[in-house]
Amino acid sequence: PSIRLSDGDASEARRANLSAFAPSPSFLCSGTGLVSRGLCHLFNSVFGKLRCLFGKGPSAGNGVKLTGYYRLRTPLLSHSIGTPLEDRKRLGLRGLLPAGVVPLHVQLDNVMEQLRGKVSDIERYNYLATIQDGHEDLFFAALVNHTFECMPYVYTPTVGEACVKWHKIYRHSPRGLYISLGDRGSIRKILEAYPEKGIKAICLTDGERILGLGDLGANGMGIPIGKLALYTACAGVPPQQCLPVHIDVGTNNMDLRGEAGYMGLRQERVRGEEYDSIVREFVEASQAVYGRSVLLQFEDFGNTNAFRLMREYQPKACTFNDDIQGTAAVVVGGLMASVRVTGTQLSKHRYLFYGAGEAGVGIADLIAEAIQEEVGGTLEEARRSVWLMDSKGLVCSSRTDKLAEHKLHYAHEHSEGCASLEECIATLQPTALLGVSAVGGAFTEGAVRKMAELNEQPIVFALSNPTSKAECTAEQAYTWTDGKCVFASGSPMEGVEIGGKKLVPGQGNNAYIFPGVGLAAIAVGASLIDDSSFLVAAKSLANQVSEERLAQGTLYPPLENIRDVSAQIAVDVAQHMYAQGAATLSPKPGDMMGHVRGQMYDPSKSG
Repeated sequence: PSIRLSDGDASEARRANLSAFAPSPSFLCSGTGLVSRGLCHLFNSVFGKLRCLFGKGPSAGNGVKLTGYYRLRTPLLSHSIGTPLEDRKRLGLRGLLPAGVVPLHVQLDNVMEQLRGKVSDIERYNYLATIQDGHEDLFFAALVNHTFECMPYVYTPTVGEACVKWHKIYRHSPRGLYISLGDRGSIRKILEAYPEKGIKAICLTDGERILGLGDLGANGMGIPIGKLALYTACAGVPPQQCLPVHIDVGTNNMDLRGEAGYMGLRQERVRGEEYDSIVREFVEASQAVYGRSVLLQFEDFGNTNAFRLMREYQPKACTFNDDIQGTAAVVVGGLMASVRVTGTQLSKHRYLFYGAGEAGVGIADLIAEAIQEEVGGTLEEARRSVWLMDSKGLVCSSRTDKLAEHKLHYAHEHSEGCASLEECIATLQPTALLGVSAVGGAFTEGAVRKMAELNEQPIVFALSNPTSKAECTAEQAYTWTDGKCVFASGSPMEGVEIGGKKLVPGQGNNAYIFPGVGLAAIAVGASLIDDSSFLVAAKSLANQVSEERLAQGTLYPPLENIRDVSAQIAVDVAQHMYAQGAATLSPKPGDMMGHVRGQMYDPSKSG
C-alpha cells in the first residue's frame, strides 16, 4: 500500500515545508548571563508563536497527515474501531476496519476485562504495551481512568522485570531512539530524522543503574518508555511530544553480554572523555533540533556519572535527574505531610539513611535545604541532622576508606563507629529511618523494634524498588511497632489492620513529582530547573494530602487524583520559575491553572 494525501493535505504540505524555516533560538540561549537570558526569553516567545502558526502535530514526519493503511499502523493517529464513519471515508480507511463503530469507553472496558484476566504482571505489561503499539489513546485512557490499577504494570514494580527480560520480549515496533557509540558525529541527523518534530520532553538513560537491578545496558530502555508514559498519563504531556532515548556505551553485565539475544553493544562500558563526548553531543543536538527549552530528564545513570552530569548540565539546559531530585521531592513531601501526624517539624528530627547512593544523598540534600528554610542558619548546620550508612557502615569523618564525593557533606565527626544498622540506631537514636539501599529485608525486626522503643511515632520509609528490594514490608513495619510507625514505601503495598485500626501505607512514587515538574517546565518554556523547584514541588504535594488520608497513615494523595495533583504542582512550580527568572514564555499567563490545564492531553478528546 502507498501513502495517500487526503483532501486538503496539499495546504498541510505547504505548511510543513514552511515550518522547516522556523528559526531555532538555541544559539541565543547557550549562556547564563543577563543578555543571553534576555535574548532567550525574546526568541523563545517568537519561536513558540512560529511553531503554533506552522503546526507540529503527529504526521508522516514532514507535516503531511497520513491516510489509509499507514494511518492505522501509526498508534499516535489511529482511532482504530472507534473511527467515525465519515472519517473513514475521508481518510481512506474503508475496508480496513469492521463496519461497526465502537466508542472509546467500550474499548476501554474490553481492555480492562482482558487485562484482569492475565495471570502474571509481566503478561499485563506486555498486553498494555500491545495496546500502546496500536492505539495510544486507548492505552492512555486505561492509565488515566485506572491509574492505581494500571500504573504498577506500566512502571514500578513490573517494569523491572520487563527490563531484565527486554531482549526476550522486544516488540519489534519502533519506540524512541537507541543511540550508540557508533552514532557519534551523527546524533543531530538521527534526531532530525525522527518523525515527530515537536518534541518537548526527552527521558534518557545509559542503563547503568536500573532501579535496584544494576547494569542492564540496552535493556534499560524500558525505563524511559515507562517514565514518559507517566508524563502523559499523570500530567497530560501529549505523547507526540515525548521521546525516550537509550545511550548505549556498553555494559559491564557479563551475563547479559553473553545472552544470545542481547541487543546492545557487547563491550565494557566506556568512561572518561569518550563517555562525556557522546552525552555532550546528544544534549547539544537535542537543543539544536528541539530548542533550548527542551526538557532533558536523566534517568537511572550510575553513581559515577549521575551527580556530575546533573551539576554540569543544570545551568546549561532545562534538565533534572529524577533519581536524585524527583525521589528527593517525593520523600520530602511525605516527610512534610508527616508533620501533621506527629506534630514534629522537619528540623526537630534526626534522620538515618540506610543507603548512600544517588537517591539517598539527593533526599538528604533536599531535607537539609528544607531544614535551612525552616529555621535559618547554614546548610552545613542543617546537614548535621542527617546521617548516612553505606555498605561499609556509618559514613563519618573517621572512616579510613576514601569516601565518594557525594557523601562527604554527611561524613560527620563520630567517636564510636558502628557497622550494623541496629548498632547505629542505638547509638544515633534517630527519629526517622529511611531505606534506599536496594537490599531486601535490610530493616530487621530488631532494628524496627528499636526505632519504636526510642520514639513514640517513629518514621520508617522503605523506599527501594522493586518490591523484592524493599527494606521491609508495610505489614512488618506496622506489626513490629504495634502500629505506631509512620510508614511509606517505594512500591505499592497492602494495608494492615492493627488493634482494630486499618493502616494504609502511602507509596512514595516519583510519579507524584516528575510529571508535574516536567509539565511546569514545558508550559512556561523553562530555561533551567534549579534545586529549589523540587522543594516547591514537595510542599505542593504535602499540601494536597487530606486529613482523612493522614488519619489512616497515608502520606500521599490518592493516585486516582494524580492529574489534579500534577496540575497543582505544575502551577506552583511554574510560578516559582517566573520568580526565579527561569521561565521564557512571555507574557506570563494571568490564569496559570487555566494555562497549565490547556496544555494537558485528554485521550477521550483526542483526534
